[in-house]
Amino acid sequence: MPDTLAFASGTARFALPHLFPAQAQKEFVVNESLARIDALLHCAVEGVAAEPPGEPAEGECWIVADTPSGAWAGRGGELAAWQAGAWLFVVPRAGMRVFDRAGGHFRLYREGAPEGWQAIDAVAAPAGGATVDSEAREAIGNLIATLAAAGVLPPAE
Repeated sequence: MPDTLAFASGTARFALPHLFPAQAQKEFVVNESLARIDALLHCAVEGVAAEPPGEPAEGECWIVADTPSGAWAGRGGELAAWQAGAWLFVVPRAGMRVFDRAGGHFRLYREGAPEGWQAIDAVAAPAGGATVDSEAREAIGNLIATLAAAGVLPPAE
C-alpha cells in the first residue's frame, strides 16, 4: 500500500488552502480556494494601478503597480482580486499570462525582470530601406495586424 501523502497548509504554486480532517469551518477554506481559482482561471485584469479603485465590482482583478499605496501597500507586482467584499492577493509565478483589458493585450510575468509584468510594445509597420518590396511589406503588415487582433501584440498606435 502506498504511503499516505502529508499535505502542507496550502498548495505549492498558488497557496490554495487545503482541508484537514476534523477541521472546523471547512467552508471558509473551500471558499477561499474557489475565490483564488476564480481569480486565476482565464485571468483578465482591468489594468495596472498603484491604488485600489474606489468602488470595485465583484470579481474585478488588477495588477498592483510597483509602488502601491492604501490597501495595496506592500503588494507590488501581485494580482489583487475583489472577492466577497475584500481584496484577495495572489503572488504571480514565472510564465503567468493575463489579458490586460485597458491595453487590449496580454501581459507576461517574468520573474526577476525589472518590472515583472511585461507587455509587448506595439510593432510598427515596415518602412525605410534602400530597396522597397511592397508585397513583402504588405505581408508583414498583415501579419502584424493579425497578431494584434489575436491579442498577441498590442494594437498599433
